[in-house]
Amino acid sequence: MNKFWKFGATAGLAAVLMAGCGETATPEEDVETPAEPPTEVEDVEFPVTLTDAAGIEVVIDEEPGAIVSMIPSNTEIAYELGLGDKIVGVSDYDNYPEETTDVEKIGGQEFNVEKIIGLQPDLVLAHESGLGVGDAGLQQLRDAGLDVFVVQNAASFDEVYDSITTIGQATGSMAQAENIVSEMEAQVALIEELAATVEEPKTVFLEVGSQPDIYTTGSGTFMDEMLTLINAENVAGDLEGWVSMDPEAIVAANPDVIITTEGAYVEDAVGQIKSRGGFAEVTAVKEEAVYSLDSDMLTRSGPRLTAGLMEMAQAVYPDVFNE
Repeated sequence: MNKFWKFGATAGLAAVLMAGCGETATPEEDVETPAEPPTEVEDVEFPVTLTDAAGIEVVIDEEPGAIVSMIPSNTEIAYELGLGDKIVGVSDYDNYPEETTDVEKIGGQEFNVEKIIGLQPDLVLAHESGLGVGDAGLQQLRDAGLDVFVVQNAASFDEVYDSITTIGQATGSMAQAENIVSEMEAQVALIEELAATVEEPKTVFLEVGSQPDIYTTGSGTFMDEMLTLINAENVAGDLEGWVSMDPEAIVAANPDVIITTEGAYVEDAVGQIKSRGGFAEVTAVKEEAVYSLDSDMLTRSGPRLTAGLMEMAQAVYPDVFNE
């Protein structure tokens, strides 16, 4: 985890909504049926029985030696748990860590069932955001005798901690999972402590998409929770989920800071925001407080969320978090 933590230094709607997963579909935050995480951290003794996010009781007889991860957030968790040498397949959208470049790709939401079966994994880590579209394929994997575990959707830090702990139990990595969660909790607590020193909270507009309409994140999303944690106000906080917002409404809200997550795939995303009609009078534009931050670190439900939280804090309150 330390490699993610740096104090003092530091898409169409469909593409945007899966920024946290790396796919072009419904965001990981959209589904509401959580899996049941273990309530206590203990040494894992196999067989392990877990109920997944699809409501299926999954029995894992032995510690998995080969794992397929079907979504980037699961992959990042698995690698941070020290399971990199066991990962034999990942989605086409996996881009972190760098080692995933050399791992066999199994597709995206329309995954290759035959390829996954051919990789002979002991465990397939699916994700709740893929339910519906991928149900038939997941059942084919089960029918082929593979252990398929659907990891819960996570729309908050606490739910991410649960996902990490659950994957740790499914893979025999509970000690590592406990360490990761404890470290993330400590990092969040320190950020909150620093944020409490802010005397005049700033208003922030989060832009997660600009074509064909401008999209932002309201309540019930990671980034809204992040703004709360750093003692800032989301100008779209009265809206819920991932929603479109009229340019006029953004101008009227007059945010102190604007953050875009499109910098990796939209040319000069910051410049495009500044040049919009009427935006020249917005405080964030006048004060050069328009920033491009890494979408994956802000929306992907994995261990890098705390690093994303720090980057957001540094952008909004540089005087407090860049000292």
